[in-house]
Amino acid sequence: MKNNFFSICFSLAILLSLINCAKRSTPTGGEKDITPPVMVSASPEPYSTNFDEEEVKITFDEYIKLKDIQKQLIVSPPLKYPPIITPQGTASKFIKIKIQDTLKENTTYVFNFGQSITDNNEGNPYSYFNYVFSTGDYIDSLKVNGFITDAKLKEPDNFVSIMLYEVDSTYSDSTVYKNPPTYITNTLDSLTTFQLTNLKAGEYAIFAMKDEANNYVFNQKTDKIAFISDHITVPTDSVFKLNLFKEIPDYRAARPSEATTNRILFGYEGKPDSIKIDLLSDTPEDYDYRITKDLEKDTLNYWFTPFEADSLIFTVSHKKQIDTFTIKRRKAESDSLLLQSTISGNLGYFKPFGIQANTPLESIDSTFISIIDKDSLKIAFDYSIDKELNQVNLNWKIEPSQRYIITALPGAIEDFYGNTNDTLNYNTSTKSLADLGSIRVTVRNVKEFPIVVQLTDQKGEVKFEKYAETEQSLFEFMNIDPGTYFIRVIHDANGNGIWDTGNYLKKLQPEKISYFPGEIELRSNWELEQEFILD
Repeated sequence: MKNNFFSICFSLAILLSLINCAKRSTPTGGEKDITPPVMVSASPEPYSTNFDEEEVKITFDEYIKLKDIQKQLIVSPPLKYPPIITPQGTASKFIKIKIQDTLKENTTYVFNFGQSITDNNEGNPYSYFNYVFSTGDYIDSLKVNGFITDAKLKEPDNFVSIMLYEVDSTYSDSTVYKNPPTYITNTLDSLTTFQLTNLKAGEYAIFAMKDEANNYVFNQKTDKIAFISDHITVPTDSVFKLNLFKEIPDYRAARPSEATTNRILFGYEGKPDSIKIDLLSDTPEDYDYRITKDLEKDTLNYWFTPFEADSLIFTVSHKKQIDTFTIKRRKAESDSLLLQSTISGNLGYFKPFGIQANTPLESIDSTFISIIDKDSLKIAFDYSIDKELNQVNLNWKIEPSQRYIITALPGAIEDFYGNTNDTLNYNTSTKSLADLGSIRVTVRNVKEFPIVVQLTDQKGEVKFEKYAETEQSLFEFMNIDPGTYFIRVIHDANGNGIWDTGNYLKKLQPEKISYFPGEIELRSNWELEQEFILD
């Protein structure tokens, strides 16, 4: 009986063991690792002096990976040949820096790794880890602090370089176009503030640059720039504001090309307002031409009455610069008149109804144009030709909740070549006032007029604007489409009604733009009042 009892107990123990084995569960693990890696040693040690090594090894307390090292690593002063950082693409407890350049004497170097060093498992970054050394007897320790803004955008770009140039016997205003800076840092992808560290005492020129080519020099065509007109002296307790802007490129004429048998394209860089185009080739007595600006490209369209010629010789003049071009004739086709409405969707209360042409408009016969409302009543209107936009504008008293039919019979619109339209029919309508909204903006603390008050969308595109040449505080935007708007004020220093950018060589800062800090949400049948106190 006793033996049977022990047999039963032994069998139960075996059964329970098997059940526990069958019930194995997946381990839940501990808390998520949020601790970034930490450097435990380096050879040579950080802040070494009289540095003359070609390679540095840095060891961490855990396995790390390098992420976006080409974008994140900033070396100050810049090196002509970037250092080789290994290993990349695999986890390791160390990194090696192989220096390919000849280092300057008596100079403190800073290798700022940004957010590129992360732990292998969770990707926690070792934020803005610096490795610093000096080729001289001591480490430079001075700093310059500041922040960046954008002259036109509400928020500045990321990865903006901040540069210091030592003002010595070799420095001039053109240095920024040709040579890398003495010191550099970068805002990387998350900051608008900056700090340049480990600087020598001295006099410097300071810049910020959205350096598209990452070559440490200013390219007027592609880069944004910010500058302070006066040189700065280090050490300093000042906090510097650098306001980025894109310059209008210096004028340059591109080689013209033949688009059709009656149109030549003249591309350019810079402002087109002083460009003069002259044809030097012999022409018939009835020769004539027109010039229009392309609405999308930096191009002038030279329209002319076609005639037989193997080539055409033009001069393109801009102030004192004159370029001569010869164009071989090859094209056989010519442009024909095409017309389209400038209004898509509902007709607003602020813009005229426009009919835009692809060839130069010459004349309008308004007796061939009619506007009929939904009650079949004829609407009185007037018209004008906008030469810049090459369109006919029709203006009439626009009423809410209306439908309009615009008809242009053959012969209503004639272009430069004598071509006229076929019958045109356009249908458009207006919303009810209940479907629209209004915003009244009261602007306070204006230091100087004129100003331009604008409502923009999220991308900064201007939807509505009001201009005040003399003192005015209330700006009304009545019966506009519901949506999200942003308010900005252009301080129009030169009084030309538009925002003007800056120019570094001319020491011109861009005109100031003040942004209302929040967005305005306008709904149907709302009337909003907003006070904007300028700083």
